[in-house]
Amino acid sequence: MERVLVTGGAGFIGSHLVDALVEDHEVVVLDDLSGGRIENIEAHMTRSNFTFVQGSITSEEDIAKALDGVSTVFHFAAQPDVRLSVMKPLWDFTINVHGSMLLLDNMRRRDIRRMVFASSGGTVYGDADVFPTPESIPFRPISNYGAAKGAFEMYLSSYAELYGINSVSMRFANIIGPRSTHGVIYDFYMKLKRDPTRLEVLGDGSQEKAYVYVSDAVDAAVMLAEKMWPGYQPVNVGSGQRLKVSQIAEIVRSELGVPDARIEYTGTRRGWAGDVIVTDIDVSRLRSFGWFPKVDIEDGVRLYIRWLVETFGPVGV
Repeated sequence: MERVLVTGGAGFIGSHLVDALVEDHEVVVLDDLSGGRIENIEAHMTRSNFTFVQGSITSEEDIAKALDGVSTVFHFAAQPDVRLSVMKPLWDFTINVHGSMLLLDNMRRRDIRRMVFASSGGTVYGDADVFPTPESIPFRPISNYGAAKGAFEMYLSSYAELYGINSVSMRFANIIGPRSTHGVIYDFYMKLKRDPTRLEVLGDGSQEKAYVYVSDAVDAAVMLAEKMWPGYQPVNVGSGQRLKVSQIAEIVRSELGVPDARIEYTGTRRGWAGDVIVTDIDVSRLRSFGWFPKVDIEDGVRLYIRWLVETFGPVGV
């Protein structure tokens, strides 16, 4: 079996990736459990082909332990919150740039030559003026989170040229699904759980984003690792479908059984500082490799809401 490392492997996306990889790989997970949960990977803890290293990508000692014997790195560890990156820019930089660079340079020193990186298909492009937005569009981030993701992608490019480290940068649409405790759908659910009579929506509801269901995102990650080619390659990863925030609010109200909950928009154009109003990534490169999503995105929203209810309880109770 190939031995692979998944950083952030106890987190939302990383743990689903581990579920897929552990069937035919030796899998090492590096996670400090600041955002991830041990419950997400608990089913694998007794497997002989699974190793958990509780540690951080900001620690060279932890990285060295996790990289032992590894040939491919799936780098999914991150500070994932755009709003926190605005309030704590140096903290965001420490994790998303400095930590990522420690990982990459330790790979260089150990001659590990394959990385799949979880980047962002909305925040690196910022307020793009080409839709759908192809990978060739220059970065124009409007958040520190997007700047950090873009900065590390540039290092992947230079390390490919200078040191022969091959990499795929997956520029993800917004990913939804079980185990996620972050994002607009989770926020809506929690607000309605606190008060099922009203739902505050940040912005005017017209913000429109590209989405992909987590199982489809994981399928793409596994496929791109298998098809990895020499050099650095960015690939947009999304379902090809978009949803407006107002649409999501209506689906959440309906699925939670509170159709009369009053929706109150804050009225601003952006939901928060650094919020990209429209993301619509061009996924034709990904589809040219034979990948297509299996989950319709509105169905995915409903599946995710049902998981939230099963996990945290119905609203109004």
